[in-house]
Amino acid sequence: MSSNPSSNGLEQGLKPRHVTMLSIAGVIGAGLFVGSGHAIAAAGPAVLLAYAAAGTLVVLVMRMLGEMAVASPDTGSFSTYADRAIGHWAGFTIGWLYWWFWVLVIPLEANAAATILHAWFPNIAIWAFTLVITLLLTATNLFSVKNYGEFEFWFALIKVIAIVGFIALGVLAIFGFLPTSQVSGVSHLFDTQGFLPNGMGAVLAAMLTTMFSFMGTEIVTIAAAESKDPGKQISKATNSVIWRIGLFYLVSIFIVVALVPWNDPVLASVGSYQTVLERMGIPNAKLIVDIVVLVAVTSCLNSALYTASRMMFSLGKRGDAPVVSTRTNRSGTPYWAVMLSTGAAFLAVFANYVAPAAVFEFLLASSGAIALLVYLVIAVSQLRMRQKRKAAGEKVEFQMWLFPGLTYAVIVFIVGVLTIMLFQEAHRVEILATGLLSVLVVAAGLIVSRRRKQQRVGAAALN
Repeated sequence: MSSNPSSNGLEQGLKPRHVTMLSIAGVIGAGLFVGSGHAIAAAGPAVLLAYAAAGTLVVLVMRMLGEMAVASPDTGSFSTYADRAIGHWAGFTIGWLYWWFWVLVIPLEANAAATILHAWFPNIAIWAFTLVITLLLTATNLFSVKNYGEFEFWFALIKVIAIVGFIALGVLAIFGFLPTSQVSGVSHLFDTQGFLPNGMGAVLAAMLTTMFSFMGTEIVTIAAAESKDPGKQISKATNSVIWRIGLFYLVSIFIVVALVPWNDPVLASVGSYQTVLERMGIPNAKLIVDIVVLVAVTSCLNSALYTASRMMFSLGKRGDAPVVSTRTNRSGTPYWAVMLSTGAAFLAVFANYVAPAAVFEFLLASSGAIALLVYLVIAVSQLRMRQKRKAAGEKVEFQMWLFPGLTYAVIVFIVGVLTIMLFQEAHRVEILATGLLSVLVVAAGLIVSRRRKQQRVGAAALN
């Protein structure tokens, strides 16, 4: 028995606890548990400034997105709002870029999960694990949105328990109350060439790395469209984003840089969480972190499948994707959108094995700046939509703070970051590859718009 369908034809099968847990832990990926070690090695203890700056940007962007989503919940989220506020080409472009981003995440996360499982079961090939994991999660996504919500609820709960446990142990170690710990105090924040050992340039570089670990925060506005009372769910999720980023990222990274010297080579090679747990004398630290990372990457893969399929469904509803992508089964799941997204992910995997390495590297680089483009489009859309709503005399229930000043500040900041990336050798390829992909998608969008216009003119002439 399926729940009542929403206005967009999808099932309202996500329960409040699903949406709440998705909003709490949706932002926690493998990047926090493993990748943070590289950021710490680059910027030292001042990596906290990088996480604070990236986190502040995400909080402001989520507030802007929340304002639009509360007023008009939609499974296409910011792509639909860009369509209305900026123009059809903008909604088309950002929708397909976002879809592409998550399609590429599917094989990457499946491979990461398979690598961990292969280490435990070396007789089974990595590609076999990759295939089984992807097919299994595709199957659960095909049946009902409740399956996605239920899987994500338990995945997210494990991640939250892991981080809260890590923070509790870290606090005990800092104050010297953990008998097994070889480390204590917070002296490492300053005793190894100071708090800012490599200057602000290194902090900026680390911020570019950390910014992408927050990608996925916006999924809750897509998922809320498949829940009852989506406006309430979105406002709750948006309001909680500050303490989520503060607790999960800033507090846990503070514990890492307080207890382990930033220039310890083990941080980058082994991972920040495992290094700290081992110094605390926690038995089986590697196994614990491997299990949590396995859950985190599987959760990310699950969300990638869900998000890519819902964005394709929304694009289809607006005539920007094949009509088949709008078909839903009896439980209100867009099964063709799920299968087409998974199929595209398998093509990416195939390209990785068959094509020259440079081809797959270009595919990966093409998604490098999409997160920032999404944030930029959200800011410009919110600016324009607020102006339209004000002109129409509409009441804005959930508002962006200090409008329009903060919105303009976010736009200037993102444009500045994109410009800096263009002039940095480490990020130039990402900007150029994403830029080339964006130009191709914009061109496709303009062709689609022109065809639509011609069809409308032709229909009007017949009438």
